Amino acid sequence: MPLSTLPVPSFALTATGFSLGDTLDCGQCFRFDKQPDGSFAGVAGNHFAVISQQGDRLIFSGTPKEDEGFWRAYLDLDADYASYQAAFSKDPVLKEACRYAGGIRLVRQDPWEALCSFIISQNNNIPRIKGIIARLCALKGPALEGGRHGFPAPDRLAACSLEELSPLRAGFRAGYLLDAAQKVVSGTVDLSSLFTLPMEEAREQLRQIRGVGPKVAECALLYGFHRLEAFPVDVWINRALRSFYPQGFPFEDSPVKGVAQQYLFHYIRTCPDALPKELRHA
Repeated sequence: MPLSTLPVPSFALTATGFSLGDTLDCGQCFRFDKQPDGSFAGVAGNHFAVISQQGDRLIFSGTPKEDEGFWRAYLDLDADYASYQAAFSKDPVLKEACRYAGGIRLVRQDPWEALCSFIISQNNNIPRIKGIIARLCALKGPALEGGRHGFPAPDRLAACSLEELSPLRAGFRAGYLLDAAQKVVSGTVDLSSLFTLPMEEAREQLRQIRGVGPKVAECALLYGFHRLEAFPVDVWINRALRSFYPQGFPFEDSPVKGVAQQYLFHYIRTCPDALPKELRHA
C-alpha cells in the first residue's frame, strides 16, 4: 500500500528531548527509511509503522493502537536519558556530543535481528546493509500486511544453503549468517542468556560464530541486548579516542558508557566541526 494511502494516525506518544531522525538514522538500526515528508517508515520485529515527529509528539500511522506499548518500549521512551547526559556533560567533549546528539535513544531491537544486521555490516556501508537486510527479509521473512516482511527466524535461515542465499548479494557474509543461525538453533549460542551473562562471557558466546569479532560482538550486545555497558570501537570512535582521550575514556567504568559511545559516534561522524579536518581521515 503506498504510504500516501495509509490510514489516519493511530496514536501519538510524548517523547521529550527525543530526535526521531537521529535515533533511526544514526547507524544502530537498518529497517527504517526517511520519507519525502520527513517521516520514517519501517519494520521493527514484525511491526510496521510510519512515524513522524511534531515537537515532543511522535505520531504513528499504519500500526494498530494496541501496538502502542511495543513502540514505546522499542524507542526506549521511558528511560532517563537526561540523567545520563548530566553525568556525561562533566566532560567537555561529551558535553558537546550530548548537545548535538542528545535526542538519540538506543532502540530495543530484536536480538537475533541485531546480531545478523551487524554481521552484515562488516566492511559495508549503510545503503548496502539496508539492501541486503531488505532482500533477506523478502526472501525468507514472514509476510506482513502491505507486501512487507518481518525478519527471518534462526530456524528458517539455518535450513538454507549458500546457494539459496545468493540473491542477497551478501558475499562472504552469507556464510557467517548461516553459521550464526545454525549455532543459535543448535543451542551452541544461547541468545536468551546474553541479557544477563557477565560481559566477557557474553562476548565469548558471540565470538563462537564465524565472522563475529570484538566489534560485531560489542555492537550486537549494545544494540540487540541493550547491554549499555558495551562500547563498540569503529574507525570513528577510534579517531575520537585518539584525538580527545589519549589518557583513556573517562567513562570506561560507567554502566551506560554505550550511550556515550552513540552520542560521540554520531557527533564526530556527522558534525563537521567535531574533529579538525586533518583528523577526520586519520
